[in-house]
Amino acid sequence: MRRKKIWLWLLLWSMVGSVWGQDSEIVQEWLDHPDMRYASFGCMVHEVGSETPLCVYAPDLQVTPASVMKLVTTATALELLGEDYRFPTELLYDGFIRDSILHGNLYIKGHGDPTLGSAYFAPESKDFVAQWVKAIRDKGIRRIEGAIISDESLFDTEGVSMKWLREDLGSYYGAGSYALNVFDNLYSLYVRSGAAGTRPRLLQTSPAQEIQFHNYLRAAAVRTDSTFIVGMPFAEERYLYGVVPAHRDSYRLKGDIPEPALFLARYFREILNKQGISVRDASSCHRLLQVQGKWEIAPRTELITTYSPTLEKIVAKTNHVSHNLYADALLKTLGLRYAKRKGEEISSFARGVSIVRSYWEKKGLDVSPLYMVDGSGLSPVNQVTARFLTDLLTYMATSSSHRAAFLHSLPEAGKEGSVRNFLREKAWTGEVRLKSGSMGRVRCYAGYVRQVTKQYAVVLLVNNYEGNSWALNRRLERLLQSLFSQ
Repeated sequence: MRRKKIWLWLLLWSMVGSVWGQDSEIVQEWLDHPDMRYASFGCMVHEVGSETPLCVYAPDLQVTPASVMKLVTTATALELLGEDYRFPTELLYDGFIRDSILHGNLYIKGHGDPTLGSAYFAPESKDFVAQWVKAIRDKGIRRIEGAIISDESLFDTEGVSMKWLREDLGSYYGAGSYALNVFDNLYSLYVRSGAAGTRPRLLQTSPAQEIQFHNYLRAAAVRTDSTFIVGMPFAEERYLYGVVPAHRDSYRLKGDIPEPALFLARYFREILNKQGISVRDASSCHRLLQVQGKWEIAPRTELITTYSPTLEKIVAKTNHVSHNLYADALLKTLGLRYAKRKGEEISSFARGVSIVRSYWEKKGLDVSPLYMVDGSGLSPVNQVTARFLTDLLTYMATSSSHRAAFLHSLPEAGKEGSVRNFLREKAWTGEVRLKSGSMGRVRCYAGYVRQVTKQYAVVLLVNNYEGNSWALNRRLERLLQSLFSQ
């Protein structure tokens, strides 16, 4: 009899396409909208610590979560790395110093820090250049008879996932994650536009890039641009498509730095030369030297180590502004825990995913519905269920020693971050903290709602809806408001 009851409970719990809970009629009415005719929808609203959900719909339906996947990445990073973890970046040299001359190379050794020079932690994040120059001067070095070499060997060369869309490759939000990152791995491209229908003129990049641009842009009578900067990692060639506003003296576009490690080595060489510290040889990086068969590991001496902000601050920024590079860097850093062959030390997307799945499985979560290929959620191939996300949110709220850091990493709806315009016009009693996720025909939200003494885990996942995203957001707002006004 007991076995039969358990079987019936599991059958009911796993029903797909049926609404149940206290507010099933509200959800069913919402689903009857014409724009949801072909949509996939997964929903769970569950009071934390309660056995009875407020509302459930298709909890085991796998859907694309977009940036909601960052919740999985950041929660795991807090659990395994801790709030106080800081990424190091080392400046080292080999050879010897004699008469103020370094007879050897200067190395920039990366450990995956995504915040080095980042605009989101300025101005402190920009101080590393001055600190490095000072460390070199303090060592008495006035000339380098060698090269500036970036060592980005800690991560593999797959900076961007093979599962990302072509339109994302070359974009600022699709910047690759490497063991060495700098300036958010992006540059600004300034263009000057004339009359509608004419081709804008390219002015400059900042910071300066050695990139060949193929310009297929057009000026148009629009207020904002609709552009694509397309190109592959390591290729110093980019294609520009789309439209920019007409009659602008200077209009800013953003793209990804094709090879951040090589760029940083070149950039720092230029800085040193301007500071009166000459560098004889051209800059290089681990990837290029390895391809050329010239990578050699000699004893190195540390000059200075630069540290990132704490992981607590990085996670907060990751979820507030939905920073793809930060999330992917966290995933690859987790991958350094992967069991490796003797003498091997390298991480990748796949190894990071393996650590994520292993951790949550050990915590008792069913990870079978989690299909993860990156840490940011940029790939449309990522899949997850409302139940898995609810279980993760519940664990972080009830069992994690990092619950406060995780909760406050989620932006408050209607006020800040990527959800500042969600629930903005709605009167709401209590606090709503959500992570949003969006891409073409994907709109997702997951996080917490607090009302008086009760806290709820909330997951709303919508794929393949019709109509525009603005209208869908307004309907999602009304759905949430209806669920919590009963």
